[in-house]
Amino acid sequence: MTDAATRLANIRSSIVRSAKAARRDPGDVTLVAVTKQRNPEEIQPLITAGVTDFGENRVAEAANKWPLLRSVHPTIKLHMIGRLQSNKAAEAVELFDVIHSLDRQSLLKGLVAAGEHARRFPEVYVQVNIGAEEQKGGLPIADLPVFLDEVRASPLPLAGLMAMPPLGVEPGPYFALLAELARRHGVKGLSMGMSSDYATAVMLGATVVRVGSALFED
Repeated sequence: MTDAATRLANIRSSIVRSAKAARRDPGDVTLVAVTKQRNPEEIQPLITAGVTDFGENRVAEAANKWPLLRSVHPTIKLHMIGRLQSNKAAEAVELFDVIHSLDRQSLLKGLVAAGEHARRFPEVYVQVNIGAEEQKGGLPIADLPVFLDEVRASPLPLAGLMAMPPLGVEPGPYFALLAELARRHGVKGLSMGMSSDYATAVMLGATVVRVGSALFED
């Protein structure tokens, strides 16, 4: 096995253990391999090992490397996990199957307009600013009910909620809060958990974990 494949196997095993400890079906958790700043040669071993979901932070970087990879591997599902500028909505709709960072009305309108033009509507996660951090993207918790209604009234399929806890603190309470918000508002998907805390996220209900450095670095 390649180093990437070995790390992937270890992460998958950790997801299974965490899911079973929480009495969940491990099959309900999707691993998104985050490949920002990774080249096709680094990505290929993960594809060979069976990864089908990949995440990128920037539209321009994804546009440079994924069309060719997807022409060879058409079953790949591409996720936009970074902050998305409204003026990049059209490119994002063309490139991505899932967008995890919908957090404002201007972006919602841009994605809807782009989707109508392209006749293609990516699934969306509403990003919540779970730690109320001024420097971080995401919708304030208080604005979530109205915004979810607006998303549900649009042609964009609502996949769930996404959040990133503040750095340097125990993530569990923030994951639990996002799960509670999802239950309260009738949302099933939870995109939460990264390389350092995905096991905790799975324990607390994550349906998608976004793992990058743990796949590529020892």
